Amino acid sequence: MILDLVFIGLAITLYPLPGMAFVLVVSAPRGLYKGLAFILAWLACLVAVIAMVLLFTGGQPPAPRSPPSFVASVAMLVIGLGLIVYGEHRRRHRHPATTGSGPSPTGDSKKSLSSRMNQASAWSAAGLAVLLQPWGMVSAAAATVVKADLSHTASFLALLGFCLLATATLLAMELYMVFAPEKAQHNLIRLRSWLSRHKDQAIVLICLLLGLWLVGRSLYQLTG
Repeated sequence: MILDLVFIGLAITLYPLPGMAFVLVVSAPRGLYKGLAFILAWLACLVAVIAMVLLFTGGQPPAPRSPPSFVASVAMLVIGLGLIVYGEHRRRHRHPATTGSGPSPTGDSKKSLSSRMNQASAWSAAGLAVLLQPWGMVSAAAATVVKADLSHTASFLALLGFCLLATATLLAMELYMVFAPEKAQHNLIRLRSWLSRHKDQAIVLICLLLGLWLVGRSLYQLTG
């Protein structure tokens, strides 16, 4: 379970779309408060999913080859296949990275999004965090949490570590803005520009790697 949560947590924290949106959030007026609202809503989603799974299992992992264990493995297999299909779809339909120094074709839409974020409230930032949560990957984490045994401290630590790892990128950017706001804002805007040009490649790589991992793990559990 621990290794699965590490891979899923890494995939979530490296997924580019939430990070790109978060840069706009923390760069807006009162960005630190909006960024905190974004992070709290992000964490709340992860904790809520984990809590629902643990409530269903009672904090005790199902016996091997039992119906709940079988369903969790099948769910992981379906999610993994879905990620592979989505990654391959993005690979086939991705646009080449923009390389010139002039404005991109989507410059107006970016300015519009930035303007809306400047006027947004902390509640809007929190809602954006919920919408941008990579729910397919979070669902894979939920299927993994079914195996958690709350009678062991290691399970608590694994779940806590997963939540922190899945939020690590957002926390790092928020802390960067706290301790070096001017430098952080400049560098984060540059980071968002770079991510904007390479997000398709990143999404494809993350989805394919995680999808293959989940498929392999689920097939091992179903046939082992």
